[in-house]
Amino acid sequence: MINRRSTLKSLALGAVSFLAIVAGGAFSAQAENKELKIGFVGVTSGPAAAWGTSNVRSMQTRADWLNEMGGVKIGEDTYNINIVTFDDQKDPKRAIAGMEKMAQEGIHYVVGPNVDDGAAAVRPVAESKGIIYFPYAFPKALYTPPASNAVLGMVANYQSGPAIYKYLKENKGVKKVAFIAANESDPLSQRDSGVAAAKELGLEVVAEKDTYQNDTRDFTPVLTPIVQLKPDLLVLSGVAPANAPLLIRAARELGYEGLISAETAQDATVLQEGAGELANGFISVGGASTPEIRTPVMEEFIDRYTKKFGEYNDESNTKVYALEYIIETLKANPKAIDDVEEFKKTMDTFSAPNPYAKDSTLKYVGATSFGQKRQLSVPMVVTEFKDGQFQTLFVGEVD
Repeated sequence: MINRRSTLKSLALGAVSFLAIVAGGAFSAQAENKELKIGFVGVTSGPAAAWGTSNVRSMQTRADWLNEMGGVKIGEDTYNINIVTFDDQKDPKRAIAGMEKMAQEGIHYVVGPNVDDGAAAVRPVAESKGIIYFPYAFPKALYTPPASNAVLGMVANYQSGPAIYKYLKENKGVKKVAFIAANESDPLSQRDSGVAAAKELGLEVVAEKDTYQNDTRDFTPVLTPIVQLKPDLLVLSGVAPANAPLLIRAARELGYEGLISAETAQDATVLQEGAGELANGFISVGGASTPEIRTPVMEEFIDRYTKKFGEYNDESNTKVYALEYIIETLKANPKAIDDVEEFKKTMDTFSAPNPYAKDSTLKYVGATSFGQKRQLSVPMVVTEFKDGQFQTLFVGEVD
């Protein structure tokens, strides 16, 4: 009996020692990996916080997942991904400071900023310091020659707007459109693009100059004259997630019964909490995924994100792509790790399987809009809000 117990004890200790060796070996291998820093400079506080928060959470979720699997093999080396973040508070000056911080840390690839002013402000730093950045901002000057360091991370309003208006004209009988925008360069630019697209489609634009201050909380005065014009569609140009439910609620309480849309992505939780059933029927650009086109990898990403943060933001269906494009492009040309000019060369011919959408490919697009490939190809998903959730209205793509 004593010998048997001794033998069992020895076996148990041996098993523990073996597991310790295996675990230690795995830890050692992980520790030997190099570090690849990827930056984020964008808004994670204030009314537009949802835009940047979904960026950061998507990047962190995917980075943790890749590191858990042993890191990323690029050329002869394996890297652990380290996400370095900076909240620019939607302030162009802070965005510049954030990009300078990235340069000081030797970071060559940065996701963000999330708005036009910030994306334009950081351009000189990015170009002088050798940084490729992926803004969620729409000015064409950022992506057309001679600019070459910015890559649009999503579908632009002047790409989605015409698609939405055309769909609503053909399927919902929309004839009259009204626009309202915050009195800031980003939403005003989006409004002007939307107005031009609506007119080109032969729609009657009954309001195109109405604005509000971004800190407005009572939208009744500014919406009253617009509602009286009885448009078929009210477009909330460049609306921040925190303001969208307030505008929707005010319009509905004034008796507006037409359609309401936006070309900026929104947060379902914020809409539900701020407007409830009054937000039903609200149309916006959603995340680049629908249940019908999701791969198992996308399903697992959503599950990991939800477990990590306790909730999921539909916009992360789009924001998951930037980090993936950076990593896959570096895999295609390892020289680009320290040389963004090599990255630019690779973009023209780059192609890789899309891990998140069925029958889809990762590739750079934008030649039609910008004269060069400076845009990520992500599915253009247009959604309709209903009972606390976004439902797919239609899916398109950008050249």
